[in-house]
Amino acid sequence: MKSYKIIAVIAILLGLSMNSCTDEFDKMNTDPNNPTSISPQYLLPYAIEKSVDRYWGSNIRFERLNLDGAMLWIQYLSRNIYSNEGDNYGITPTFYNNTWKSFFNDGLVNFQSIIKQAGTSGKTPNTNYEGVALVMRTWVFSVLTDLYGAIPYTQALKGTDGTPVYTPEYDAMDKVYAGLLNDLKTANEKLVVGGPAISGDILYEGNILKWKKFANSLRLRLANRQAAKKSAESKAIMAEILGDPTKYPIFSSNDDNALLKNTATRPSNNEWHEVMVMGSRTDWSMSKTFVDKLTGLGDTRLSVFANQNSAGKYEGIPNGLPDAIATTYLSSASTLGSYFMQATTPSVIMTYSELQLILAEAAIDGDISGDANTYFQKGIAASFDQYKVTVPVNYFATVGTVSREKILDQKWIALFGNAVEAWTEYRRTGYPVMPAKDPRAVFENDGILPTRLPYPTTEYSLNRINLDKGITINGGVDNMKTKLWWAEK
Repeated sequence: MKSYKIIAVIAILLGLSMNSCTDEFDKMNTDPNNPTSISPQYLLPYAIEKSVDRYWGSNIRFERLNLDGAMLWIQYLSRNIYSNEGDNYGITPTFYNNTWKSFFNDGLVNFQSIIKQAGTSGKTPNTNYEGVALVMRTWVFSVLTDLYGAIPYTQALKGTDGTPVYTPEYDAMDKVYAGLLNDLKTANEKLVVGGPAISGDILYEGNILKWKKFANSLRLRLANRQAAKKSAESKAIMAEILGDPTKYPIFSSNDDNALLKNTATRPSNNEWHEVMVMGSRTDWSMSKTFVDKLTGLGDTRLSVFANQNSAGKYEGIPNGLPDAIATTYLSSASTLGSYFMQATTPSVIMTYSELQLILAEAAIDGDISGDANTYFQKGIAASFDQYKVTVPVNYFATVGTVSREKILDQKWIALFGNAVEAWTEYRRTGYPVMPAKDPRAVFENDGILPTRLPYPTTEYSLNRINLDKGITINGGVDNMKTKLWWAEK
């Protein structure tokens, strides 16, 4: 193929040098197999799969955002070897460089192309494609700003505009959040149940009502996340959504969960299946923190999250142990539950359980009306149901009276696997309270659980002036110790 392209280019250049252009040249120079623009039905599945796979973990060593980052930092898993790959808070430039690159190039650029093509002045107007792409663009931008802090947002994705912007300015997180919340409201308006059909939707199979529910549920997530910083605005957004469920539908059961249904066929299989089964990697065991928490609660979800060891028990490894010590736990430590290593296990973006726990937090904080305990118990029950596990008879009594800390503890449990989100919630609230570090553990980053990702090295070489302004906006240096805007502690 590469040789063919070279020959084709040479032929064209020779033709031009011989003044052989004709009135038909434009037609002759159009390759039907390489269209200048790709239609939304093809862009959408590619952009969704690439974005969700990157978020869920990627299968490339040194780039696994979830497996070698958030899953370890939030103490769901521990490393039993190669502790310097995330478990001791050490990461390589490839980790944060390619996370940034993939979210922008594979995700945002393609969602933006769909929005342009499907808009009223686009080549193929379709409000439902436009709305779906707007929801996904918003979700990816929210992940990026929650990972890095200030990011190019207002001027981002303008490289192909009439007046292109190649060095976009950085926007503060509060400005990004304001734009995202507004975009989700617009997306809800664009999405029309019974409107134009869409194809290539590998998230909801063209079910526009479920896309509307995802848009509004995601809007509640972001409003709640910024509530401590923008109380009045967040309360107004939540009241608007919850006050008109017909106009602003939200998740009403696990059937509405936003998740990518992976397939048994590579490369559309579950990323963890690719790493641990196809790649035969056994570098991860369960974290002692997580196992001890669920064991203490008598939480039967542990049977899904982890496999028992040879003694028929659930045991974990303390995080951050040097390899020489961590490997001694191999025979006794529980491994990641078999459910998560199946090829078809879905990659989760947002669930009904998370939404109910968001509403529980908002209620206990006084940001919405309603009973916090009711939302709390619904959120817990939904999480058990998500994994087809029965809630133990005495579970709610064991958990005890609802409190903000308990709500966030249960959100941490419910978000198992979806660790990027759990890590963000921990950085925002300080919950769950992590146990004291094992005295044998050795950590980088001055022993501070990472608070953000460093900016990619490409921004230093290609967009330095705006990058420096972004670093200043964050209020700290470009490292993994600077707290982000929504941090409450």
